[in-house]
Amino acid sequence: MVPHLITALTGPINELEQRVLDSMPAIERWFRLEWMEHTPPFYSSVDIRNAGFKLSPVDTNLYPSGWNNLTPEMLPLAVQAAMAAIEKICPEARNLLVIPENGKHSSFYLANLAQLQHIFNMAGLNVRLGSIDPAVKKTTTVELHNGDHVTLEPVIRGKRRLGLKDFDPCTILLNNDLSAGVPGILEEIYEQYLMPPLHAGWPTRRKSIHFKCYEEVAKRLGKLMGVDPWLINPLFDKCEDVNLGQDQGMDCLNSQVDAVLTRVRRKYKEYGIKEKPFVVVKADHGTHELGIVTVRDAKDMQALCDRVQTLTKGRKSPVLPHDFLVQEGVLTQERVNDAVAEPVIYTMDRYVVGGFYRVHAGRGVDENLNAPGSDYVPLAFEHSAQLPQPGVKPGASVPNRFYMYGVVGRLAMLAASYELEATDPEAESYD
Repeated sequence: MVPHLITALTGPINELEQRVLDSMPAIERWFRLEWMEHTPPFYSSVDIRNAGFKLSPVDTNLYPSGWNNLTPEMLPLAVQAAMAAIEKICPEARNLLVIPENGKHSSFYLANLAQLQHIFNMAGLNVRLGSIDPAVKKTTTVELHNGDHVTLEPVIRGKRRLGLKDFDPCTILLNNDLSAGVPGILEEIYEQYLMPPLHAGWPTRRKSIHFKCYEEVAKRLGKLMGVDPWLINPLFDKCEDVNLGQDQGMDCLNSQVDAVLTRVRRKYKEYGIKEKPFVVVKADHGTHELGIVTVRDAKDMQALCDRVQTLTKGRKSPVLPHDFLVQEGVLTQERVNDAVAEPVIYTMDRYVVGGFYRVHAGRGVDENLNAPGSDYVPLAFEHSAQLPQPGVKPGASVPNRFYMYGVVGRLAMLAASYELEATDPEAESYD
């Protein structure tokens, strides 16, 4: 099934698609050379928005769940990429320990773990799931709706290694973004490979650093293709130490929202775009109880202040200071069965392995779709849709559209590798 793309046949995105297709050999060579110098993140997922006039990532996740949304047709790609990734890190690997999120798991998340286990099994590894949640004290097996099952076991920490009863892995895969902090049990592991590294977790990671790195690689790819990098890059700024409970930093938020909106208006005017520009305000690291706020003008800033007051009213614990990202809002013109949709691209090692549409019937074109009530429709990769079809009219070919998504997804992945190098606490200094 190929979801209907409302933008597939018309609109300026076709000009960008044509540039991408015309530049394909140069793009692939450029990526190849970049991967010789930089290590791709072990795996990632990238949320992409297609506004019809620009196509850009709005979020990059370095601990992706949702692997259960990949169709059976995508699995051979994922298995090959898993083989390549493991071969690079630990060619003689036999055992892989996957560490999931803490807390109570939904059946959806457990299905994601089962799929990851399945992928790495087929890549030639014994895979077991080890929980670092203090609440998990004994081995627990959960049956899934599709007849599959997931077994969680409590992790055992040795002096310098992590493992399970009768299971000593050489490689540990985190499927846990460490948003609650880095637990001691994961520190000072020197004899095993830990992927992604601890500094990819939210205690260290900042979205603003990621998008700064993305801006850099987007400029270089834009130059290579002969296009304005803005067409593949969301503008942004950040505010540090915003204390919503005490109005501290609200002036900074106000001025940054104004500044980003002004820059976006300038671009809309340059390209003759009639849509109303907007920005999104979100936590610079992890998530925040405020959520993701869409701001179009000063009126919406007042609504943001009201939301903050509601949040802080009558609570005993203070709202801690937080850094916020003010990011250009990118509309989505994609539709699946009349519901607003956005593509999510999944990568492993240096490869795009699949993806799906995140669809939300209750949300608008300028709203966050990663919210309760969203559905997932697989991207159609049947008939070798991974391979672009040069010579086909832009907008008429699903493979070409998905190739373009893959280029932007890999660009975000490259930005993540730059970001991880920049934030590596053990990086060698050549000053």
